[in-house]
Amino acid sequence: MERAGAYGARKAGSAGSIAFDPVAFFTHPRTILRLLSWVFSIVVFSCIVNEGYINIGSERLRCVFNNNADACNYGVTVGVACFLGSICFLILDVYFPSISSIRDRRRAVLLDLIFSGLASFLWFVGFCFLANQWQATSPDELPLAQGSDAARATIAFCFFSILSWVCMVIPVYRVCLLSVCVCVCLHTHLDCMFIW
Repeated sequence: MERAGAYGARKAGSAGSIAFDPVAFFTHPRTILRLLSWVFSIVVFSCIVNEGYINIGSERLRCVFNNNADACNYGVTVGVACFLGSICFLILDVYFPSISSIRDRRRAVLLDLIFSGLASFLWFVGFCFLANQWQATSPDELPLAQGSDAARATIAFCFFSILSWVCMVIPVYRVCLLSVCVCVCLHTHLDCMFIW
């Protein structure tokens, strides 16, 4: 078996291509976490879009989170962005084994690290913001507790999204550290200069 280099890259021009194995792909922990993150983001933005706005005695819609439209807009924006990001990174994960260039693999891994870290942070901010706004919402503003289940589900799935994105950051960070160490050791041994 041929040894893999930095970021798990094969040597350029190596014989044979890697066939896509759907069972191995969909049972891989990274894929499961991406699919969970995808579902969590769907739940968050669909709860806000479907039941996050109410109209009481007027045609104007008000957000159930303390009548703060920014809270609803933030939840929908982060949910849609992470939904699209999860799809893009699932597609990248399918094609990742066939990328033979170490430079392209490094870019893909760093992009994954940056996006996952940013998504974790945005979900944390969203969880804190939505929980704070929900706590400030008085029962008088929501007759018959309209939209309260959707608001609670939104807050809960924001929290679950934090966990799923952080769980994706940790292994990617380890891959980056390991690959940088491998590259530095290889290039130090060969008296070569490694250029990012």
